[in-house]
Amino acid sequence: MSKPHAPHHGHPQSFTPQERRVTMIGIVIVFMLSALDQTIVSTAMPRIVAELNGLPLYAWVTTSYLLTSTVMVPIWGKLGDLYGRKPVLLSGIGIFLLGSWLSGLAGEFGDLPLIGGGMVQLIVFRAIQGIGGGALFTTAFAIIADLYPPRERGKFAGMFGSIFGLASVIGPVVGGYFTEHGTFHLGAHVVAGWRWVFYLNLPLSALSLFMIIAKMPPMTHRRPGSVDYIGAILLVISATALLLALSFGGHTYPWASAPVIGLFALSAVTLAAFIFAERVVRDPILPLTLFGNRTFSTSNGAAFLVSVAFMGVVSFLPLYMQLGQGVSPTKSGLSILPLMGGLILSSTISGQLVSKTGRYKPFMFIGAGLLFLGILALSRVTVDTTTLDLSWRLAVMGLGLGPGMSLYAMAAQNAVPVDRIGVATSSNQFFRQIGSTVGVAVFGALLTHSLGSAAGGLDLGQLEGLALKAGAGTGVDPALRIAISHAITGLFVAALFVVAAAVAVIVFIPELPLRSRQPPGEPTVAPEPSH
Repeated sequence: MSKPHAPHHGHPQSFTPQERRVTMIGIVIVFMLSALDQTIVSTAMPRIVAELNGLPLYAWVTTSYLLTSTVMVPIWGKLGDLYGRKPVLLSGIGIFLLGSWLSGLAGEFGDLPLIGGGMVQLIVFRAIQGIGGGALFTTAFAIIADLYPPRERGKFAGMFGSIFGLASVIGPVVGGYFTEHGTFHLGAHVVAGWRWVFYLNLPLSALSLFMIIAKMPPMTHRRPGSVDYIGAILLVISATALLLALSFGGHTYPWASAPVIGLFALSAVTLAAFIFAERVVRDPILPLTLFGNRTFSTSNGAAFLVSVAFMGVVSFLPLYMQLGQGVSPTKSGLSILPLMGGLILSSTISGQLVSKTGRYKPFMFIGAGLLFLGILALSRVTVDTTTLDLSWRLAVMGLGLGPGMSLYAMAAQNAVPVDRIGVATSSNQFFRQIGSTVGVAVFGALLTHSLGSAAGGLDLGQLEGLALKAGAGTGVDPALRIAISHAITGLFVAALFVVAAAVAVIVFIPELPLRSRQPPGEPTVAPEPSH
């Protein structure tokens, strides 16, 4: 029996090698912006909170960006299919640039009408930044699919995974440096160093805008149609309610409280309305027929589960390091380096091997297997585990994460018509981000439940307060340290079941052959001109 072929529709389009190279440089800058923004702000937050007097709103600086960037991902993806990647990417970069500039200015001019003080301003401006940020990764990865045939995408997928790992390493370092040393005087006015965490985006955004405007060709849009406003509104409401419920639950309100239950109910009702609307509208924002495509649905399912496990483990590693092992916050941050090193290495190697072999499924299995082994090793750590012993366990986990950074999106792209690559890419990113949020919320609830009796009723907020103390775990009772260590390693055991579920889903992902040439109807690259 012959293997099924990946579908393809669309109109021919050619790119010169120079257009492709310059566009790729711009895309790399865009992806670096997207990856850096997720990590660079964290080290500046204590200084921001102190200057803007916003400790009660601390978490919302991150949550507001996560909310808007997540809910906008499928919308940007659909707009890219309708109107072309270039205008969508330029719009996303422009909004991201505006949000970055405004975030850097937060609190500079006192209270603002309809917004309020500096911390509320920062939250609002971060939400604006997130609207643009939602377009960066999903459109960048879709453009790779426009520029290169499926088999060549592997090496670029690996490169993007490496960039993400690199940004995760250098982001906190750069953020910390600017926060500590970036303050300068402009006449009588003092510009705080933490503001450069946002201002740094401005020259990089401007450079990527210039390169994309100057050299990226206006890629022909693939699918005529109109914007599904009803579907977009319902999806935004449903996703926002879900993310708010997951953010509030166990922190601001108990899980069984009326606000949290009400938000879950609102999310469920609007999701049902969204599904109904997508069945009847002429041009849905997320065609439900795609979920009948086994490669599309299983790739998204695997990406969701891997993200749940990844964030469920990584989010609580600092708590284990600071409260379980009693190390400083700086050292707990550095402890993540072996994980990112493994991620960079395996992402690069797997991308090259996918391009060479034309196969992605074996590397999904290898990645998930290494991820399982790494988390299994982490589940056996204790308060006495040495830094070196912890490092190799994290490195194995990182090796397992690398292949999954982009192979699931690549599989989904390869399985859909070319005029729906934007929707396929954005859907995969959407499920990945929802999975990350679910992982943090569910594992946080498990941790709180585990500590409810063992640690005298500590909740997650109290744990985070303990971790912020000077000297971190040095002031924590030894018995409490052991209880916290056992509780967090219990989370790692729970993560093993999630990874096992991901492996089960990967079994059902069909492996469509990755083409080494663009088929008729897909963009092609023109040959180098002779001299």
